[in-house]
Amino acid sequence: MSLQDWEARLVRYVDLRPCYNAFIDCRTPGSEAKENFTIIGPGVSENPDQYVHIAEPHGFNIGGARQPPACVNSQHSHDTAEVFLVHSGQWRFDLGETGQDAQVEMGPGDVISLPTGMFRGFTNIGTDIGFLWAVLGEDDPGRVLWAPDVFKLARQHGLVLLETGQLIDTVAGQKVPADATIMPETTAQQVAALHVATPAEAESFVAKAKPGSLQIIHKDGVLRGEHGFSLSQVSLPKGQELADVAGAVIFVHKGAMTLTSEEGPLPLQIGDTLSVPHDQDPTIIANQDSVIHVVKKVL
Repeated sequence: MSLQDWEARLVRYVDLRPCYNAFIDCRTPGSEAKENFTIIGPGVSENPDQYVHIAEPHGFNIGGARQPPACVNSQHSHDTAEVFLVHSGQWRFDLGETGQDAQVEMGPGDVISLPTGMFRGFTNIGTDIGFLWAVLGEDDPGRVLWAPDVFKLARQHGLVLLETGQLIDTVAGQKVPADATIMPETTAQQVAALHVATPAEAESFVAKAKPGSLQIIHKDGVLRGEHGFSLSQVSLPKGQELADVAGAVIFVHKGAMTLTSEEGPLPLQIGDTLSVPHDQDPTIIANQDSVIHVVKKVL
């Protein structure tokens, strides 16, 4: 592959394009400063204009969330796997309709795998801007189910969600199409059907940061269960090669790497995401002691 081909498959952290109105809670006080990123695949964004960095299907989606201190991502549920790696910042994940069923606090290097059919939200509880790198299951991860209060607050700020998953911003002058159906508020029956996690169970969703290389999400890993993808952590000393990356998505959590292409080197910096085609197994060397996270589709 040419250097240009590799560059097209590299999403640099500094080049991430945020969406500030990806979801129905984007004007709710305390949530309005959050940034959503669709790095690989469409994610679950409700804004049809959100920029997708790499649209090619991978069997899973890669996204990100960046939030300043005290910024909240409102309570919602997913239909496919949702996994977060804390890249930076201190975070609290709140489980349940109001976030009071269970809570877990996480820091850099921690990973959480959240079950489907369960309300979750998260808050940056640190003093600096924090970034979560996310993996969602399947090519089409569907749409989220919002807690009832999220709909009420959204209406107060001029936002309407359609059954198609599209967000209508009436403050910006958008109108609900005549033939459209507005998404009904989540019912008590829908809420009752969701999983309620205990505090002890919530702790089992988390793989705490550890030194060294390990399988995090895998049939023999720290976090098991059906995800449709695996996630591993690879620790590399300076000068060591990252092996077996064909068909993988790699994320530079710490350190720096260099990929050698036919036309020269391609630097990979902290926070960068690279998609490696299945028919390629490039040479990628650590420029310094590095920690890399590797996602692969489970066949």
